[in-house]
Amino acid sequence: MGISSEIIKSSLDELALHDKVLANLIQQFGYPEGRIRPTGYQSLLRTIVGQQVSVAAAASVWNKLENLLGENCPAENLITKDFEELRACGLSRQKQGYARSLAELILTGALDLDNLSPDDEQAISQLTSVKGIGRWSAEIYLLFAEGRPNIWPAGDLAIQEAVKRIKGLDERPNEKETRLHGDDWHPHRGAAATFCWHVYNKNFEAI
Repeated sequence: MGISSEIIKSSLDELALHDKVLANLIQQFGYPEGRIRPTGYQSLLRTIVGQQVSVAAAASVWNKLENLLGENCPAENLITKDFEELRACGLSRQKQGYARSLAELILTGALDLDNLSPDDEQAISQLTSVKGIGRWSAEIYLLFAEGRPNIWPAGDLAIQEAVKRIKGLDERPNEKETRLHGDDWHPHRGAAATFCWHVYNKNFEAI
C-alpha cells in the first residue's frame, strides 16, 4: 500500500493551513513523490540484506539468494540452508542470524505481518521482535509498506537535520527532541517525514 503521492499532498496541504513556514517551503520545494514498498516478509528480509551496504551490493546479495532459495526467498527454504550456503550469497554470520530470526517468527506464526496491531507503538514492538530490526527499520516498514499516516522516524539523521533547518534551531535535535518537534505535525507526521527527506535532498541554503 505505502504512502502515495496523493496522500502526501493532501496531508501536507492540511498541515500548511496551520503552519506558514511549512506552507512556504512546500511552495519553494514542491511536493515529494510517494514511497511504496510491498508489505510482508520479503520487505523485511530485504531490509536485513541491505543493512550497512550499498544499494548495488544489496541487490547483488538478493539476486544470489533468490537463485539459491527461489523467488522472494521463501522462509521455509531459507531455514534449510546452512551457514556456508548463505555466506556464499554474501550474508554475514550476523545477518544470517537476523534472517533466520525473521523466517522462524514467520513460520511459527509468532509474527503475522498481515495482522499487525493497529496501534503504531504496538506494531513497532511486534516488528522489533525480529533480531536486526530496530525501531527505525520498523517505522520505515510501517510508513512505506503499510502507509500508516502518523509514523515519525525521529531517529533518522536526515529528518533531524531537516527539522533543525525548518524550525530554525541552532543545533541538530537528538531523537527525543525530534520526536517532540514532530508533535506539531500530528496526525500527518508520515507526510511531514517524507517532506523532510524531500527538502533535505535539495538545496537548504534558502531556508
